[in-house]
Amino acid sequence: MATTTMPIAHPDKFFVGGEWIAPSTTSTIDVINSGTEELFLTVAEAQEADVDRAVGAARQAFDRGPWPRLSHAERADYLRKLADAIEARAEATALTWTVESGFLHSHATMAGRYGGMTYRWYADLAETYPFIEQKPTKAAEVGLLVREPVGVVAAIIPWNGPPSTIAYKIAPALLAGCTVIVKPAPEAPSAAYILAEACAEIGLPPGVVNFITAEREVSEMLVRHPGVDKVTFTGSTAAGKRIAVACGERIARCTLELGGKSAAVILDDYDVEVAAQTIARLAPVMAGQVCSSLTRVIVTRDRHDRLVEALAAAFGATRVGDPFDAESQMGPLAMARQRDRIEHYIARGKAEGATLATGGGRPKHMNRGYYVEPTVFGNVDNQATIAREEIFGPVLSVIPADSEAQAIELANDTIYGLNASVFTNDNDRAYAAARELRTGNVGHNALRWDQNIVFGGFKQSGIGREGGLEGLLPFLEAKLVLLDGMPGKL
Repeated sequence: MATTTMPIAHPDKFFVGGEWIAPSTTSTIDVINSGTEELFLTVAEAQEADVDRAVGAARQAFDRGPWPRLSHAERADYLRKLADAIEARAEATALTWTVESGFLHSHATMAGRYGGMTYRWYADLAETYPFIEQKPTKAAEVGLLVREPVGVVAAIIPWNGPPSTIAYKIAPALLAGCTVIVKPAPEAPSAAYILAEACAEIGLPPGVVNFITAEREVSEMLVRHPGVDKVTFTGSTAAGKRIAVACGERIARCTLELGGKSAAVILDDYDVEVAAQTIARLAPVMAGQVCSSLTRVIVTRDRHDRLVEALAAAFGATRVGDPFDAESQMGPLAMARQRDRIEHYIARGKAEGATLATGGGRPKHMNRGYYVEPTVFGNVDNQATIAREEIFGPVLSVIPADSEAQAIELANDTIYGLNASVFTNDNDRAYAAARELRTGNVGHNALRWDQNIVFGGFKQSGIGREGGLEGLLPFLEAKLVLLDGMPGKL
């Protein structure tokens, strides 16, 4: 286990109104090292007064501050400076991501080096996106479609991938002219601290980005706060439903990036051993704590046993260990309750008659840390609990289908619709299947997505999209301006 020297400068404070401020109470949150089960750091815990202060600072910055009144090019300059400041903290980002979430340090280090890419991508939109467009109209001499910032945004961040999730929320919001309150998961707050330190360093105007850490009850106060115009949330579907209800009560805007139960559909022309190797190589990423992970593997019945055998061999050979060890292929889960949850689902899979092909327990060579073995079930009925509910861990369910047509039907027979993949050597068949699948993303012969284009789901996998141009639109309101003549300056 590598050293875990504290990389956070102000764990006892919040960043509000451009300053590091003391919390309203002495309440704290302990953050646990997922690989050792030891205390990593203790951070301040926000209460209602802290929420009010953060929202007030963001409200002041939006209603009366310079930020929404700057040009898009001026805001883009800040985004590029923020990208540089975040990448300068790549080492701290990688360390905390690994300690808090169990993400392999080798992967976190690479991601940290390019942590500013999203900020730069949105900065470049300042030069190309038409925030003001003249439209033909019979209602006036001039019709202008103007896209303005939605207002004060509450960005609620999950514990599995906080650095990237923050970027895909903050960058478009800031370009649009919004001000933001960032509320990370209490289990993984460090990425938000690192963002706040970067904002302070570059001299971002006060109140544009604010940051507090809170548990669920206080977080709900933020969601319900009348000073918040929009909530952008990534997390479970259950939590997303609560947020949608709270926002609906006051017609606040919301973007919800929620859970998944994504299917890998293996067509009959594709080699099952190759498919198994591909799926098993990608499934352990972040110990399976990825919403878009391919956790339902659907194949025709006559090839089911071969695929289960190949998956069991490949997945069972995954090297589970210290996430700081370069030889490890899968690290720990993020927390004890997550391991308990996965062990519950494994027991449920056995009880409901699925065939345990590999895994199902804790690695015998790891006596501390929140580890679980990569697990494969075969002969899983699509109505079984492990096929219906998001497990959020390294557990695969292989589901037999009577035909390739039924395989597509089974893939769609879920409340989720985030991701899928089609394994076939035929590009035309892959495209045809992709168009039949009711998911926001479909890959070909692998787990694939590109959040620089768009990311999000159908059905109960969310509302709205993140990434790319589509990820900017939720932070903008469309306004039609009808004039008797063209103004001298737009």
